[in-house]
Amino acid sequence: MSPRSTEQTPRRFLTDRMLGTLTRYLRFMGYDTMSANSLSPGNTREDTLLLDIASKDDRILLTRDRELARRGGAQAVYVASEDVMEQVRQVADLGLIEPGIRMSRCSLCNTRLRPATMREIQEAHYAPRSTRGKEFFWCPACRKLYWMGSHGDHLEKRLKESLSP
Repeated sequence: MSPRSTEQTPRRFLTDRMLGTLTRYLRFMGYDTMSANSLSPGNTREDTLLLDIASKDDRILLTRDRELARRGGAQAVYVASEDVMEQVRQVADLGLIEPGIRMSRCSLCNTRLRPATMREIQEAHYAPRSTRGKEFFWCPACRKLYWMGSHGDHLEKRLKESLSP
């Protein structure tokens, strides 16, 4: 897979069913990432469907299946490791992503987040009591509130530690 210029449209990804955690990480990093888990299970032609989606939607297919990656050619990447941080490193080393938490996509459904209203923040029972100094984001599809708290800080720290030489 040859990296494209960063001045083009941001890369979009499609992940197979074995890359659920990587899918969430890519979404936290702001990458439009569709998951095979959003497709109906049990389709015996799922690999062909994934290749068709990647081609039609101009997505890079990330897969743990060597044969599927081979069939996908330049549109696919075989992800070698089972460890999510090694997966992130591999995709970054290929020049396909710039790791960093961006809070612009829902980690559950991939919908673009928007700034949360004060009402949405107040009605989210899981929101921190103090909102001072925090920026909140809302998924209009899942109706989920996001903010950079300790979880986001932990993810950012893990990314930096695993990607440092």
